[in-house]
Amino acid sequence: MLKNFLPDSFMLALLATLALATFLPASGDAAVVVNWLSNITVVLLFFFHGAKLARSAVIAGLTHWRLHLLILGCTFVMFPLLGLGLSKIFGGLLTPALWTGILYVGALPSTVQSSIAFVSIARGNVPAAVASASASQVLGVLLTPVIVSLMSGTQGGEVAVSGIGKVGLQILLPFVAGHLLRPWIGDFVHRHKSTIAITDRATILIAVYSAFSGAVIEGIWSRLPLPDFLVLFGLCCLMLALALLFTRTVARQLGFSRDDETVIVFCGTKKSLVQGVPMARVLFAGPDLGLILLPIMIFHQVQLMVCAWIARRYAMQVVEENDDRGAEKNG
Repeated sequence: MLKNFLPDSFMLALLATLALATFLPASGDAAVVVNWLSNITVVLLFFFHGAKLARSAVIAGLTHWRLHLLILGCTFVMFPLLGLGLSKIFGGLLTPALWTGILYVGALPSTVQSSIAFVSIARGNVPAAVASASASQVLGVLLTPVIVSLMSGTQGGEVAVSGIGKVGLQILLPFVAGHLLRPWIGDFVHRHKSTIAITDRATILIAVYSAFSGAVIEGIWSRLPLPDFLVLFGLCCLMLALALLFTRTVARQLGFSRDDETVIVFCGTKKSLVQGVPMARVLFAGPDLGLILLPIMIFHQVQLMVCAWIARRYAMQVVEENDDRGAEKNG
């Protein structure tokens, strides 16, 4: 149980990257090289995401439209409204840049790998999780920039979306190209999925290093005192708790089965760090980018720890129910 609450190796790598950017930030020519490298890896990331997307998985899941409509509603409607609500209630506790980061978390699509993994651990409806998470990733490429743009001015600060136009060139175009080329490169991508997974993580680390190097040079740590960080951490935890409570309550009120409930809970509350960090780098510019990225990095680790514990609780319930049925038959 303790293992579920410890950071995984990737989170440790993220922390190491933050430390590297803090003590050895890229500047001058090095910053230019890192910036170009980050741009290239972002294009590759979304190209491979498009190539990995199985069209059959999405089509197979469309028959369960009530389930997927609810999950997409939670991801792209409930979460943004939740972020807006928190910003109205606690608006004076954080700077506009940090609130932009929290609103950005609300606009992101669901994860694929971890959502499916948690549904599998919970012994839920895995095929539906595959279809729903895949649909969320596709729609996120289109909807996240629009939602962020609509919400970005709600705090009245100076933080604004600056890269909507670049989304088409660096994210949408590679994504569509990869998916269209899937019949020819799909087998290659499948055979080398472990290598591509390393590319995914390397893209995030490079993007974080590039963003935080600029932020450190601009004095990010002097702008983020410990009390503000603790408030940010608490708001991320509150955001996740409310989302988990909402998805579970709605799933039960609408009469979904236990297997489908796990899909709604996990796919409807997860937010993608893999898409979030590179997309933020395209959408936002300037010294506030480092602050904007902090909420999704905090939220990502919290959701992994909490959802791992919840998934095991679901699995234990299945075991207990099976034991009870066995006892009844034997009795």
